[in-house]
Amino acid sequence: MSVVSLLGVNVLNNPAKFGDPYEFEITFECLEPLQKDLEWKLTYVGSATSDEHDQELDSLLVGPIPVGVNKFIFEADPPDTSRIPDAEILGVTVILLTCAYDSREFVRVGYYVNNEYDSEELNADPPAKPILEKVRRNVLAEKPRVTRFAIKWSVLQASQ
Repeated sequence: MSVVSLLGVNVLNNPAKFGDPYEFEITFECLEPLQKDLEWKLTYVGSATSDEHDQELDSLLVGPIPVGVNKFIFEADPPDTSRIPDAEILGVTVILLTCAYDSREFVRVGYYVNNEYDSEELNADPPAKPILEKVRRNVLAEKPRVTRFAIKWSVLQASQ
């Protein structure tokens, strides 16, 4: 049984300009006192064909965690576009919000993100070099893909 349960994630600034920070309101429940902090990470998948373009946008240690329902805002910088191939900036990609306890990931929330121009003309005939100021992102917040992993939460559990 999981000691920490993710209750909800709200994407706050959506849709947004490509260069705006990501903001999430995260609500989770903790059933027992934890000895260590929770580590939350946001990763931008820069290319469908290679993980070399993936970027960890931010990581955040949250703790100490009181027993009960907890809520916080996680803000992360946008991806570094110099690390994304021009051909991969527009279109659909993925962001992954993960949480780990004692370096063991126990939940992963994946969202599709659609990056497109803010005008029909540019979308119909996009330039070879993206005009980043005109790119908007839309996180498909209504359809997250949530994966949970069973982990050992305590030293006692780990020794069993």
